[in-house]
Amino acid sequence: MSENSTRSTHEADASAITLADDERQPCEVWTRVMGYHRPVSSFNTGKQGEYAERKCFAEPALG
Repeated sequence: MSENSTRSTHEADASAITLADDERQPCEVWTRVMGYHRPVSSFNTGKQGEYAERKCFAEPALG
């Protein structure tokens, strides 16, 4: 069996997997605060609100 046919078999198997909502596990999001990393879930209500209002940006390349 070639590598390509093995890869497509695995991709087909992975796409067939479905989970019910009660089988899912929440993703824990961490962020850097005051020089160290903390999970967002441990923030108080106000800090979680500030985190939700953040906007992502990309700096343009120099050159």
